[in-house]
Amino acid sequence: MKITSVRAVYPKYKNTIPSWRTHLWQVVVRIETDTGQTGWGFGGGGKASVEIINGHFSEILVGRQLNSTSDISEIWDYLYVESIPYGRKGIAIMALSGVDLSLYDALGKAEKKPVAKLLNPTNKQTVRCYATGPDTNWYAEMGFTAQKIPHRWTGKHSTETAVSVTEAARGALGSKAEVMLDVYMSWDTDVTVHMNTALKHVGIHWFEDVLTPDDLEELGRLRQKIHPVNMAGGEHEFTALGFAEISRNRSYDIWQPDITWCGGITAGLRIVEMAIADKTVVVPHRGGEPWGLHFIAASECEDFAELVMGTRFSEQDNLWIGSPEQENGHIQVTDAPGFGVKPNENLL
Repeated sequence: MKITSVRAVYPKYKNTIPSWRTHLWQVVVRIETDTGQTGWGFGGGGKASVEIINGHFSEILVGRQLNSTSDISEIWDYLYVESIPYGRKGIAIMALSGVDLSLYDALGKAEKKPVAKLLNPTNKQTVRCYATGPDTNWYAEMGFTAQKIPHRWTGKHSTETAVSVTEAARGALGSKAEVMLDVYMSWDTDVTVHMNTALKHVGIHWFEDVLTPDDLEELGRLRQKIHPVNMAGGEHEFTALGFAEISRNRSYDIWQPDITWCGGITAGLRIVEMAIADKTVVVPHRGGEPWGLHFIAASECEDFAELVMGTRFSEQDNLWIGSPEQENGHIQVTDAPGFGVKPNENLL
């Protein structure tokens, strides 16, 4: 089949976090083919990404053949090279991610297979998940046995806050539960070592994004200082080339590529292949979303998918119709063709 149309839009979000996410959050990508298939994808980069997809990428994509996963890989490589003058990382790769996922969705529909089965005929049927957010008791009620808690360093009292919330998670979720902290680049080396000591009695599974992704060498040194707590990161890294630098510096115990940012499934598969050779665990960022879920189900990623839950009463956008619901800390992988979801077009 042949690609006949490519279009990206920025949804009317009700619930974006301020700062960069107001204008640069996730975009919806739609491709159409001459056989009547419609493929939906999800990428980062907001309004800037929309311009790249509807302009440069669309000019390249329309008229190209889409009949196999090899075709998708070839398209990925071509778009990457063509966008090098303004790309290689960042928004251009976020845009490429959305295109890549839309191609996989269309191909899965054409072959009447879920994307997970396109990639691996013996894919996992169920994936364990963890909750990200502050509402520990709600997550425990729903059957989660793992939680990642957002935490920012704002001064000395931050230690007390971190001890309090992680102890509460340990108490609510049980002694065998995984408890993680996502500090979103708000710590430094001294704070990380200090917090590692302060939280030793809790038994933290991983610290996430303790430094910026530009500090790969220091992360590699720091990783050894906090052992056996795992150092996790990689959501702000792009393509297998970027993860090769992470590998070279031994920066993380756990790699966290975001499939809607790092280059889509095509890049994700290359990253996992590298991780296997490196004997490194891969736990995709936001892996409980449909695209990450199919990726985890079909690959050698850890059986551990992130669901960003928010709080019990927080407003949800519900952008994607058909997204699977978790049950007792697990998600069933859909057997519907493609990714098994479509957007709520009232938000587009």
